Amino acid sequence: MRKHSFSFIAGAILVVLASALALTSIVFTPYDPEAMDIQSRFQGPSPEHLLGTDHFGRDILSRIMSGSLAALSSALLSVSAGAFAGIAIGVISALSPKWIGSVLQRVVDALMAFPTILIALVLVTIAGKGMLPSALAVAFAMVPVFSRLVYTMMLETKERLYVKAAVSYGAGWMRVVVFHLIPPMLSRLVTQFTSSIGSAILLESSLSFLGLGIQPPSSSLGMMLSEARSYVLTYPYQAIPSGVFLLMIVLGFNLLGDGISEVFAGRRRIRHG
Repeated sequence: MRKHSFSFIAGAILVVLASALALTSIVFTPYDPEAMDIQSRFQGPSPEHLLGTDHFGRDILSRIMSGSLAALSSALLSVSAGAFAGIAIGVISALSPKWIGSVLQRVVDALMAFPTILIALVLVTIAGKGMLPSALAVAFAMVPVFSRLVYTMMLETKERLYVKAAVSYGAGWMRVVVFHLIPPMLSRLVTQFTSSIGSAILLESSLSFLGLGIQPPSSSLGMMLSEARSYVLTYPYQAIPSGVFLLMIVLGFNLLGDGISEVFAGRRRIRHG
């Protein structure tokens, strides 16, 4: 099996499993993820609670299912918003007069010089805690990545003969962008989008771990890890399931992104070979 086939298949399997678990929580969870039962606290894995219960007696499996739905929906929202804004800035930078593009890209460079977690922390501190502020903070942190990617690709693509021919025949810049500039970028944009979902999930989990993301009583993978760290030596089963699931979903999207990139690269080699 070729490398790209393994990455794509392994990533797809992990993402499908994680997505299925998350979507199932919309209609079914073994227990109410927010329901506390002090008498059942710190129970180990059993037929009644497959992954045990936490320090409040809440079912860990139910909270992982609910937390994974929150993580996926937040990541999809934030990456979509960040990609849209970043693509728009990249297009404007590439098509505007040179000094405007230079100014915009210097701002993008300045943002990329800071760690994404630092940018997210500052924005969440300003906007407040919760799922929506953290999603907006993650979206803002994603903007420079897509802006720089689109700007670089457009500088290469807009000089090609078919683009110049379309402009010379009177095609407007909006038509040129939609039909001639964006399509060649789709493979790299899809790859970046897929990989960014994993990064967004990890970033949101980091914010929740610090108490700045999704707030109790709602469940979050990062918050579950934060709550379990006080009991990790005495009740390790509290931290292990949420940590393993977070690793699985982030690894899944990263592998899927690598696999998609290799698939597109293979098709280009076949087409030009």
